[in-house]
Amino acid sequence: MKKFLLMCCFLMGIAAVSHAQGGGMRKSPEERAKDLQTQLKLTDDQTTKVTAVYKEQATKMDSVRTAANGDRDAMRSAMMPMRKATNDKIKAILTPEQATAFDKIQKDMMDRMRQGGGGGSSGSQN
Repeated sequence: MKKFLLMCCFLMGIAAVSHAQGGGMRKSPEERAKDLQTQLKLTDDQTTKVTAVYKEQATKMDSVRTAANGDRDAMRSAMMPMRKATNDKIKAILTPEQATAFDKIQKDMMDRMRQGGGGGSSGSQN
């Protein structure tokens, strides 16, 4: 019984560290675009354009992560303007109604992050 309890604690610790480092939480640009396609009812053309924007963002963010060398404040200050630029590019692809819904999705995600719930998929919104 003690071994079982110890093993459970060990696995929970690994899961907590993995979650804290963002392991398994990052989605590929394709997955993010697919989520938006579902949530906002994007056309195939819009989805292709959104995927390209997310791929560009992912490339830039990877280089920022590498350059920051673990300095979270440096990463955060570099990534915030990038996220805003990405969101602006995506909103330019969307219809006015989709852009409004996109803003709401982004706001809800930020609210969850501030409450410590993480910024993962907002798949429960349809």
